[in-house]
Amino acid sequence: MSLQIVILAAGAGKRMVSQTPKILHCLAGKPMLAHVVDIAQQLNPDAIHVVYGHGGEQIKNALPGLPVHWVLQKKQLGTGHAVLQALPFIPPEALVLVLSADVPMIQSATLQALIQKASGALGQAAPLALLLATLDNPKGLGRIVRDSTGNIAAIVEEKDASVNQKQIKEIYSGICCVQATDFARWLPQLGSNNAQGEYYLTDIIALAAAEKTPILSLCTEDVTEIQGVNNRLELQRLERIWQRRQAEQLLLSGVSIADAARIDVRGELVCGQDVSIDVNCVFTGRVELGDHCTIGPNCTLSNVTLEAGCQIFANSVLDGCQLERDCQVGPFARLRAGTRLANHCKIGNFVETKNAVFGDESKASHLSYLGDVTLGKQVNIGAGTITCNYDGVNKHQTLIGDGVFVGSDTQFVAPVKIGANATIGAGSTIRRDAPPDELTLTESRQKTIVGWKRPVKKKD
Repeated sequence: MSLQIVILAAGAGKRMVSQTPKILHCLAGKPMLAHVVDIAQQLNPDAIHVVYGHGGEQIKNALPGLPVHWVLQKKQLGTGHAVLQALPFIPPEALVLVLSADVPMIQSATLQALIQKASGALGQAAPLALLLATLDNPKGLGRIVRDSTGNIAAIVEEKDASVNQKQIKEIYSGICCVQATDFARWLPQLGSNNAQGEYYLTDIIALAAAEKTPILSLCTEDVTEIQGVNNRLELQRLERIWQRRQAEQLLLSGVSIADAARIDVRGELVCGQDVSIDVNCVFTGRVELGDHCTIGPNCTLSNVTLEAGCQIFANSVLDGCQLERDCQVGPFARLRAGTRLANHCKIGNFVETKNAVFGDESKASHLSYLGDVTLGKQVNIGAGTITCNYDGVNKHQTLIGDGVFVGSDTQFVAPVKIGANATIGAGSTIRRDAPPDELTLTESRQKTIVGWKRPVKKKD
């Protein structure tokens, strides 16, 4: 049987108070819609249809590679109307799973169990299966109305519910699994005579009950996975739940975390054994930390690979770089994209690198900018050294051979090449290649001006 997934993403999201469509707001660094699509892909569907409306072009431009079929809902007339827009693109024999783009923590195992119910994999064929939950405070959610025999008879939205119906604790999550042929029969029958003047998808339940169609349900125990996001407060609450769970998984896998409430994983964090992470660290993209790596407080790592034994000291920022074994970075260092450090290298405080390649045991201990540069082995970069790599139009390379010693306050005006074991005198501006094994420096003769006086502030 073909599985088709419809993700409802057309809402305006006014309560976010934002020019950005609600479903583009991020959970753990990724738009909510992208989270739901990722889960949908885990179910191996034949197609994923995203029904969009408000901010449609902005959504499509923000997620250009999303593997979905976009379906426009020109007028937002309700959830039933939204599914109807996708129906022409769905084969009649398909099973249709309906998800919401603002429910980003739904789990694939839960959805797989719901699909099994709807497809009859659990022993009873049923064209309709609902994901439900029981809440102590069901405010704002559709209530499950059952008949005298306990069968589901209808779903009543809160704005249309009676006083007694509002006391019901059993709610509908907004997620259902329905045969496409049944959608094709029921959706055109929906009316908009309700408090919101919309075509509710939930009204198909009463139609199914009237036809005596079996209605199965699955109740989730983890109500977080069906939590919808309507405003930034709700999104922030989910963010902390997400991050807490990430921290707990890391702790159980053997990672030491100074405070599980003060770590943010906004991508994929892969750790070896005996890794230690201090407070207020942020990991984005894919980050790999080898055995015995330590990350100091207030560090940000994005798309970084650290081999075993690396130490990142406080307040350092690493982005798009690779470090081999036993490197030390920081505090207050910034390693930008293209930085590669071989074994036993050191980057000290207030050093910035970009497209910088360090050979084994090379170091820049403090106060330097090293961009578009290749260093050999055992190079020492003195404080205040910079590579002048940009001429206003193009970038140029600086090449520094093995064993070079660079004195403090040196400027390399690229392109320039420094031979192996050369020494560069402090305060030099190097504009031409320097030979190996020699001392090269640029000298400005020191002089004393006898009788010179400092300026004195004039009296009023």
